[in-house]
Amino acid sequence: MKTLPLIILLFLSVNIYSQDTTSTSQEHAFDFWVGNWSLEWVGNKGEIIKGTNIITKTLDAKVIKEIFEDPSTGFKGTSISVYKTKTKTWHQAWADNQGGYYSFVGEIDGDKRIFKTLAKKVNDNVVIHRMVFHDITPNKFIWDWESSKDDGKTWKLNWQINYTKVL
Repeated sequence: MKTLPLIILLFLSVNIYSQDTTSTSQEHAFDFWVGNWSLEWVGNKGEIIKGTNIITKTLDAKVIKEIFEDPSTGFKGTSISVYKTKTKTWHQAWADNQGGYYSFVGEIDGDKRIFKTLAKKVNDNVVIHRMVFHDITPNKFIWDWESSKDDGKTWKLNWQINYTKVL
């Protein structure tokens, strides 16, 4: 009988710890992205294009900030990404030097990290855009820009970038 309270205490502490670990992994799901990255992708004419992306944590390490540059075209963009603890959701706002702006909601799908727009009716189509981070390792990953015109039933790859960490 003396061991019963000890067993209950042990069970509760293991249960509390495992819940905290799950929350922490959600909150840090996009930390892999933080770093100084060299980028490569194939241009419209089949040429290899190189760019950079610098990802940092700011505002007490609660916000992920991005600075993207494509020197071949002068295209530049920036984003901020944040995890809302109350709703347990990721959000990103993107803006660029061509007047582009997107608002994304993040999700985790197995080993993939995704930011996607809300569905928007355009003519007879329901359009969604998304970024998919996949094949993630400490020093490399692949980023895909995809679009769907059928409310996410099928996806078209529009742009793929290979990220390599600058050491």
